[in-house]
Amino acid sequence: MAKLNNDVNPDLDARKKIVGDDPNVQDGKPYGNNILKLADASHGTGVAGLIGAKRNNGYGIDGVADDVRIMSIKAVPNGDEYDKDIANAIRYAVNNGAKVINMSFGKKLSPHKAWVDDAFKYAAAKDVLLVQASGNDNSDVDAKPEFPNALFLDGTSGTDDVISVGASSALLGDHLAASFTNYGQKNVDVFAPGVKVTSIDMDAEFNTEDGTSFSAPIVTGIAALILEYYPDLSAKQLKQCILASATPVTGTLVYKPGSTTEKVDFATLSKTGGIVNAYKALQFASKLKGERKK
Repeated sequence: MAKLNNDVNPDLDARKKIVGDDPNVQDGKPYGNNILKLADASHGTGVAGLIGAKRNNGYGIDGVADDVRIMSIKAVPNGDEYDKDIANAIRYAVNNGAKVINMSFGKKLSPHKAWVDDAFKYAAAKDVLLVQASGNDNSDVDAKPEFPNALFLDGTSGTDDVISVGASSALLGDHLAASFTNYGQKNVDVFAPGVKVTSIDMDAEFNTEDGTSFSAPIVTGIAALILEYYPDLSAKQLKQCILASATPVTGTLVYKPGSTTEKVDFATLSKTGGIVNAYKALQFASKLKGERKK
């Protein structure tokens, strides 16, 4: 009930009381705090763990990337995020040295989409890759977009340095596509594991969850892994490595997300029609000449 109220209540004023800032005014004033460990920090902790949990220590899980620094930015409340917070969070990450930004969040409406569009463009100008969870509403985002996205209000697109990720399961069969995942042959780029994914949790615990929120950081981790070994690759090249190396799953009929009867070819659910492959992505990266801006 609390989450539902936070999602749909247009008069919710808790944020303004806590932060002391008007979310409908982009005035450039600083706000926020450095408190990250809160009761609802489980989600972000799991996301971070998939990217870079310490490897080979015999405890818990190994993160995808073996030598990565995490910049934790809390921009999403227990409910839909505000456009102002997302736009400012992206800019903060870029200004403080992020090379890849994981975005495990999304919503149905974007009242100040232009602010977020400008932040996407700012990240692109600074050669930063954005990795976006496609969402968990078993929706075709080609027909009904999820926000934020790289289709800008001015008619341009930022898709060269944004990756949208759907969720796959561990079952190479008719349940390969997660029942909840969003999909789209134009606007979802690739799939990654997102069903019964185990990661770290608060206070050195572990948790197993479903969601594209956990598919996205697996892709983010692969991008970070590539940059470890090939730091001269640009954001556009990182996306190229990940998409070009995805393992295609053609001819496999799967239940269409949200349906228990209708089946579709898995290859029609995303641009690549495949699932990420870290090893092949590194192989692909080894053959490229870096174009990262100095």
